Amino acid sequence: MNGKNIYITENFVRHTLGEDSTGHDWYHIERVRKNALYIAEKEQRGDLFIIEMAALLHDIPDEKLNASKEAGEKKLSDFLQDLEIQEAAITRISEIIYSISFKGGKNTKLLSPEAEIVQDADRLDAIGAVGIARAFAYGGKKGQAIYDPGLETRNEMTEEEYRHGKSSSINHFYEKLLKLKERLNTDTAINMAKERHQFMEEYLQQFYKEWNGQA
Repeated sequence: MNGKNIYITENFVRHTLGEDSTGHDWYHIERVRKNALYIAEKEQRGDLFIIEMAALLHDIPDEKLNASKEAGEKKLSDFLQDLEIQEAAITRISEIIYSISFKGGKNTKLLSPEAEIVQDADRLDAIGAVGIARAFAYGGKKGQAIYDPGLETRNEMTEEEYRHGKSSSINHFYEKLLKLKERLNTDTAINMAKERHQFMEEYLQQFYKEWNGQA
């Protein structure tokens, strides 16, 4: 039965996010799923079904991918209620999804090893070479500048400011991406993040070199 539910969920997510151009497409979801299951295996922790379902569905209710926060929540809830799984499993999956978002850097206390693992897998995909590509894809879709030297980096911000405040794709590195390595939960993810974090730092050095006409 778990296999059937995962198959149904895969098709639902492919259909819902398949045309996304903000870096939250099916390929992102698949990478998060693979990394989550890999971390769980290495750490020897967590319910694999709950982890896989939460990884597959983690972007479905995301406010920035829906008409409203309420619309996203309803989309996730309606889908889960249609599956043949116990209410306790629905609750666990939903709790993970709603607890792992960055939200301007406000740390939400994670209540389970499954949430820690899915959050780590999602955050790993936000850094490194793929993370850089996703940052610029999302910034372009949002209408942000690649870089504006006149815009100061926001170190402290509310969720509303994070979602809707004026920023640039390069500022996003400092406001989120470079912070993620220190906010991972598992040793496996921390080790995976080292090379990706270093690559982002090297990228920024090269970016400024070219931006200032020194290349």
